[in-house]
Amino acid sequence: MAPCTAIKGNGERCRGIAKAGSDYCPAHDPKRVEARRRSASKAAKSKPNLELRAVKTLCEDLTRRVLSGDVLPGVGAVVNQIANTRLRAVELERKIRETEELEERIERLEG
Repeated sequence: MAPCTAIKGNGERCRGIAKAGSDYCPAHDPKRVEARRRSASKAAKSKPNLELRAVKTLCEDLTRRVLSGDVLPGVGAVVNQIANTRLRAVELERKIRETEELEERIERLEG
């Protein structure tokens, strides 16, 4: 097993082990560029959306504070409306990203 011959972006030599019949480890093999891109795309999709988590936390906190009397119900209602607007924006961004990815896939298939 030979070491990978790739040089990383920071100028250091990769410490990975090259695959049999290759000078590169799987992370640097030029033949695996597309597979790495697909994996990275899947990984990004699997990560929970931080904005969504923030809105959920806000709503939980807001509910608790309204019920305890720390926040007036009218103020809570307005904050909830703003949170709903943020959720719609997050959903719209997701749909746009999904559409762009589908368009790219179609272009690759047609080309």
